[in-house]
Amino acid sequence: MSTSKSMTTYSQVLNLLPAKGYGKELNIKRAGASFDDSSVIYTPEQLKIIKVYRFEGESDPADMAVIYLLHSDSEKGFLLNAYGTYSDEDNQYYDEFIKRVPIDEIEGFDI
Repeated sequence: MSTSKSMTTYSQVLNLLPAKGYGKELNIKRAGASFDDSSVIYTPEQLKIIKVYRFEGESDPADMAVIYLLHSDSEKGFLLNAYGTYSDEDNQYYDEFIKRVPIDEIEGFDI
């Protein structure tokens, strides 16, 4: 049985990502998405979700979040978003974009 004391928080996962090569954040805009606002713009079909981490706060709904680890042909990074009440509703392009990114999880991959 797992307890909250033994679980990893999303801030702990975010702190580990750069050492694993996933330190660039994906930003979604009208024209597409880019890692850390680089000039390279990706369509959803040019990316793959290779791992999904979901976090649920025991007492605070603001702690509900998801982290997607993503690959392109030449870059890799992450996308962090709250879900539920605190989802990224202010970005009108987010939902349509992320729904179209193929999922190809890598078995045994762990942070």
